[in-house]
Amino acid sequence: MKSLKTGAILRCFYILLISSCVKDHDFKIPEIACNSQLMANITFKEVKNIFAGEVIQIQEDLIIEGYIVSSDQAGNFFSTLHIQDDPINPTEGFQIEIDLRDSYLFYELGSKIFIKLKGLFLGRSKSVYKLGGVFPSFGNYSVGRLPALSLGEHLFLSCDPVRNVAPKITTIPGLSDNLVSTLIQLTGLEVIEEELNLPFANPKEETIRNLTNCNGGLIELVNSGYSDFQDTVLPSGNGSVTAVLYKENNDYQLIIRNLYDMNLENERCTGIANILTSDQLFISEIADPNNNSAARYIELYNSGDDEIELTGWSLKRYTNANVTSGSEIDLSGLIVDSESTLTLSPNANEFENVYGFPPDVEAGPNSPADSNGDDNLVLVDPFGTVIDIFGRIGEDGSGTDHEFEDGKAVRNLNVVRGNAVFTFNEWTIYNDTGGSETLNVPQNAPEDFSPGIR
Repeated sequence: MKSLKTGAILRCFYILLISSCVKDHDFKIPEIACNSQLMANITFKEVKNIFAGEVIQIQEDLIIEGYIVSSDQAGNFFSTLHIQDDPINPTEGFQIEIDLRDSYLFYELGSKIFIKLKGLFLGRSKSVYKLGGVFPSFGNYSVGRLPALSLGEHLFLSCDPVRNVAPKITTIPGLSDNLVSTLIQLTGLEVIEEELNLPFANPKEETIRNLTNCNGGLIELVNSGYSDFQDTVLPSGNGSVTAVLYKENNDYQLIIRNLYDMNLENERCTGIANILTSDQLFISEIADPNNNSAARYIELYNSGDDEIELTGWSLKRYTNANVTSGSEIDLSGLIVDSESTLTLSPNANEFENVYGFPPDVEAGPNSPADSNGDDNLVLVDPFGTVIDIFGRIGEDGSGTDHEFEDGKAVRNLNVVRGNAVFTFNEWTIYNDTGGSETLNVPQNAPEDFSPGIR
């Protein structure tokens, strides 16, 4: 561990890079001058809409404002800042890549910050939107750390008082990509039984631990092997976790700032979750709009008189002719009311923009809700039984009676139960080919779709 004197010298060095270092006998850290003149001229969401699939350098004089919700004081974050667009009710977040250690000394939790975007690079990696510098990798470009000498050109602290940022209280099924890099709180969580008595992380390794709720829902907890609490034993109780939301491919993850973010002091879950099966839950619509692939969705319907808790249920996608599942949605924690639908979208923002209301679940890209029209989809109950199926596993849908590319597959209204064998006459299928008695009538969103309505 570095000495107090060495640490103070390092802090002075960093401050020299972004402002100035004042020499005194106590090595006190001078405050960075705040800025009261800047004003945001674009929202987080509008910046994200600029991204078109490849890393770009922003050339316009754009400014965003946000609130810092991450901290590297305990060593669980490294060379990143996470900011959200509102201190109390965030709708979007960003990750800022910076080449600066001990950034908590300069960018305090709850500080309002302005970011001049001109000259910064914008990208998305594994569902995480990032701003920063750039580095080449195998002929491609990725967003990397912004050099410390450049921080003063882009990052400016507001003169507003530091805010007490309140986490957004949500649930595992309620998580969505727009909340990535924001501060959230999940309640009723506990470390899975298999990982009790383990430390937070293995030494010098990023380590994933797993949390569960009493309904069987799971979420990952990511811990640094260099954090101050790396060797602390995981808590054994149940309670709340406050964390910055992250995402790795299709898996949501939590990153805590310190041990105080975990309050697991209640008794662990007791008894067995309400595990149910029913063939009255089935796939009622699958959408692949001709004019907007980001507006895809899948809809489930409960035709019964009672609500169905989906603990242990899953929805699987078999891509093209594959005989093994390529992606899966864990439906645990969700409830479908009697004679009601459940809509799952790969892109909640686009779904709401197109259809005028948010989906029930944002499942993420390449999920079962993101099929391009020639995949096979299977609804499985908690006991591993296939309750409903669309398509035939092992058969690519192209040109068959289960192709819905640029169209949709709608369950006929006389169908009130799932079917473990695909039966063509239970469906009305639209596409852009019309093969095998399907309808060659491409469908455009929103006018040709009715998500949420059976």
